[in-house]
Amino acid sequence: MQTRANLSAQEELLPLRMRYREEMNCQIVHDSIHRRDGWTRSFLLELKGATAGFGSVAIGGPWKGKPTVFEFYVLPEHRTRAFDLFESFLAASGARFFEVQTSDVLLAAMLHTYGRDIASEKIVFHDQLTTALPANGAVLRRITAEEEILAAIEERQGGGEWVLESDGAVAAKGGILFHYNRPYGDIYMEVPEPFRRRGFGSYFVQELKRVCYELGAVPGARCNPTNVASRRTLQRAGFVPFAHILTGSLNDSSTPTAATGKS
Repeated sequence: MQTRANLSAQEELLPLRMRYREEMNCQIVHDSIHRRDGWTRSFLLELKGATAGFGSVAIGGPWKGKPTVFEFYVLPEHRTRAFDLFESFLAASGARFFEVQTSDVLLAAMLHTYGRDIASEKIVFHDQLTTALPANGAVLRRITAEEEILAAIEERQGGGEWVLESDGAVAAKGGILFHYNRPYGDIYMEVPEPFRRRGFGSYFVQELKRVCYELGAVPGARCNPTNVASRRTLQRAGFVPFAHILTGSLNDSSTPTAATGKS
């Protein structure tokens, strides 16, 4: 029995990537880089001539010169050969690094089997609670035209910006980005030092969540694991952590020696 990994066009792998998205059933942080020309290489995985899944490596943008595994999907009926398929994928792709969203359970297992120097880059949050935090006199104001925001949602590129104003001053600024898998939007924000620890940050996030739902999207968010203030702000606004983005390097001892398949 033989496993193989062959470089393939994105269009050929789209049905498999759709199944991957359905199983993930969450915001996929790096979904958009498939749409950026020259940023990824993807491989069709085969087991004894039958389609078994796909694997993707980031090679452009921040990953230029650092071929990085970021997606790996195996059809349920072939998962008993997941390790063999992954080794064929590694051999064909020449990947040397990992960047893994831990809600992708199968790839997380590969990371901890074949990786080293593993660290958390981001915590990923999803919305679980509707809050009713007070405005404390602050007013939300949209900066980006509604037409531009709707176009960003449709094109899965870009987003919109808002500010929170208090007594005519900007107490917080941020927005929602839509370059993720449908229907997710990613909330980001910043509170200037004079307005911190006054509840503006959590209220701003709460209101951006509300706007996101009104636009027909589902809000998500991320923050650095060491940013305690951001973690608390997101949680006060009803966000709950559900995954990490882990980075790591490939173990030298686990590097496959050939790309021609595995018996």
